[in-house]
Amino acid sequence: MTDFANDTWRAVLARNGLDGFDALWNLEAPWFEPPNRRRGGWSGVARCELEDAAGQRRGVFLKRQENHKTFSWRHPFKGIPTFLREFRLIRRYRAGGVPTLDPVYFAMRPTAAGHRAILMTVALDGFVPLDAYVAGGQASRPAPAERRRVLAAVADLTRRMHACRIQHNCYYPKHVFVRVGPDGAVEARVIDLEKSRWRPLAVFCALRDLDTLNRHAPGWSRAERLYFLKAYLRRDRLTPYGKWLWHKLAARAAKRRA
Repeated sequence: MTDFANDTWRAVLARNGLDGFDALWNLEAPWFEPPNRRRGGWSGVARCELEDAAGQRRGVFLKRQENHKTFSWRHPFKGIPTFLREFRLIRRYRAGGVPTLDPVYFAMRPTAAGHRAILMTVALDGFVPLDAYVAGGQASRPAPAERRRVLAAVADLTRRMHACRIQHNCYYPKHVFVRVGPDGAVEARVIDLEKSRWRPLAVFCALRDLDTLNRHAPGWSRAERLYFLKAYLRRDRLTPYGKWLWHKLAARAAKRRA
């Protein structure tokens, strides 16, 4: 696979002396989280700030890995770099109009150990995880109208994802990030795409992802859950399918609690 560099970021990378694999690989930057080590390889993430032509600092996440693989039925023995899978999924999400991470750079290189890979994405500055936002304390709890706008934005993102027959498979509130602008407009992005998979029917995606989201959103009221489902279905009132889905999700949640 050829190297990828986002056209809008090429000049920024060059300005910071980071317009090549070796420069990015050798960049000294503190780990944002401890490297993950397994099966003789490792994978780590660093946060960096790059200066653009206007002198503004722009945050990015630089992910580097060596001999860190994922295996599938297509690659059961040799596997592929986990960042290659993540990069492909980012592009698939974006091609389907699903808001997610903005890729800046991706490349791989063979080594004696197997491979090295780099994936750089734009930091979601100004965004907060959905669970932290909706479940804020009483003093910081958003007004009901704003909460509904946030839920509607997340419902729209989720519907777009499932319309592409993409099942996230790990759809926790902490993997959905939201940002409320000064004018009240809400943006929502989904991250941690590594476990995503294609499904033949959107209903399979809905049953899995909505169940996960529903069970891990304890701060949501019953009215908010209903509002979210109607926004997801783009209906003012639940259709027979919507009622079936509502009861299915409620039954699954009750079974888990039991």
